Amino acid sequence: MSVILATAGYDHKIRFWEAPSGICSRILKHPHSQVNKLEITPDKQFLAAGGNPHIRLYEIDGASGTTGNVNNNNNNNTASTDHDHHGNQSNPVLTLEGHTSNVTSLGFQRDGRFLYSSSEDGTIKLWDLRNPTYSRSFDGKASVRSVTLRQDRDEIISGDADGKVTVWDIAGNGRRKNGHTSNGCIYQVQPGKGSTGGCLIQTAIQAVDISEDSRTFVAVSNHGTVYVWDPINTTERSTTMGMMEENEEEQGNNNDGDGGTSFLSNPPLVKFRAHPPGSYCLHARISPDCRHLCTTGSDGSARLWDTTTWELSHNLRAHTKWVWDSAFCADSSYLVTASSDTTARLWNLGTGDVVRQYHGHKGPVTCVALNDSSV
Repeated sequence: MSVILATAGYDHKIRFWEAPSGICSRILKHPHSQVNKLEITPDKQFLAAGGNPHIRLYEIDGASGTTGNVNNNNNNNTASTDHDHHGNQSNPVLTLEGHTSNVTSLGFQRDGRFLYSSSEDGTIKLWDLRNPTYSRSFDGKASVRSVTLRQDRDEIISGDADGKVTVWDIAGNGRRKNGHTSNGCIYQVQPGKGSTGGCLIQTAIQAVDISEDSRTFVAVSNHGTVYVWDPINTTERSTTMGMMEENEEEQGNNNDGDGGTSFLSNPPLVKFRAHPPGSYCLHARISPDCRHLCTTGSDGSARLWDTTTWELSHNLRAHTKWVWDSAFCADSSYLVTASSDTTARLWNLGTGDVVRQYHGHKGPVTCVALNDSSV
């Protein structure tokens, strides 16, 4: 099966890689802005690139030239050779306009029917890929740092710069059983809200993600505190693990939605500090097999957490600068990370070792997309 691996960042280029060998097989120019996020359609036909402020879709056909599995290995773990197929066009097949600032998140509905995105402009948008105009927009007020789609329900969950986690009704087909507000907000909570010395303290929610089975939802603050909920079973007792972030001891369940119920109305089941004091958490992703959470940070690490015990499984350290993004392979045995050190790296999660490095970018690599699943 074809393996699609792409990286991008501040050098205005999107690079496709032969994942096992580390050879760059294709380069697309993205001259209008840096690339903040990449996402591959479930059918592997298109790559979405989120910049400032537009989203562009590129045809993938011929980009990889690789069949097999991402974990096909040889002994050499570094490659920087470029085989740029200059005949491939860098022109997007579709440009989505509507955001007015940096695009911060991208994702596709499981069947590829629509694309969802978030932006520093405070909005979340749903896009009909058959039409360059967006089909629906939600106003989050504050800069939206991250969004994720709950595939088992018509809901998008966002995290923003004001520290709020918000559940949005994207069906738009009438009132729900528990009602919803006119702007689509079902429920809103501020998990890191606390106070000290009479002053209100809050921290941005940098990343949100929900597992494939919808049983684990995580929200991660920019200072590295992870909050965990179970959207399906909300009866478990909450626990606090490890060293909590200063001023984040109190949970603020401030429902600015419809006053109805949500799994967010319960305290988080688990909360813990994922990255050391003084560092920032930049990204979080749950593995396809739902067994691990990966967090990346400004401390140059990618950390793998067991979602059963929430203990640290691996502290992946090889990058020399901030680690901005990560992507799991389909069977969750390998991980690709992207860093400001201008490289991406492929990790064997069984051993915690780097098995491949991807060199070629001339600036920070801020995003990575990987799809090695069967279609």
